[in-house]
Amino acid sequence: MKVKILFIGDSITDCGRLEDQEGLGTGYVRLVRDYLLASYPAIPFQFVNVGISGNRITDLVARWQEDVLNHKPDFVSISIGINDVWRQLDRPDLEQVTPELFKSHYIDLVTKVQEQTNAKIILMEPTIIGEQIDSTGNKLLIDYVKIVNELADHFKATVIPTHQAFIIFLQSGSTHQLTTDSVHMSSIGNMLMAKTWLKAVEGLLK
Repeated sequence: MKVKILFIGDSITDCGRLEDQEGLGTGYVRLVRDYLLASYPAIPFQFVNVGISGNRITDLVARWQEDVLNHKPDFVSISIGINDVWRQLDRPDLEQVTPELFKSHYIDLVTKVQEQTNAKIILMEPTIIGEQIDSTGNKLLIDYVKIVNELADHFKATVIPTHQAFIIFLQSGSTHQLTTDSVHMSSIGNMLMAKTWLKAVEGLLK
């Protein structure tokens, strides 16, 4: 019986998966896969990446049944929130996802996973928007990060403190870039995401 781990999110999760023969992309999902396969060769893992570039939580709602529930995963890892905030900055003409709407949709999605599957739920904090801690994007992200943590606590889900890990890195004064354009990951950013994910989740797999 395979252990199916499904990752859903935006471009940070997608990371070119449609151009990848294995469908995993070149980002943190692949790094997590490689580590787990190398570390636990006896566990029959199956990895599914259904990240889609540009997605906000409203997009996840529209495809939740087909792209998540129908897969009947053992683990569901959700990474969403960056575009919900970024669109407020670069596309103010759009109908925006407020923190209240974000929370309402997120509750609905996690509830459906709990009601319709036996999957363990993994909620990833949105990372960063800009590599300055006090950027407008990072200030706006605070409410969304809080919501992810509140829901992880409410649903007894595993939270991945990715935003916290990125802020700590930025506070270190390192000159290495975590992103290529303030949002999308550099190789170091992907490694930090994967490392943070594994630190929180690895114990659940043993």
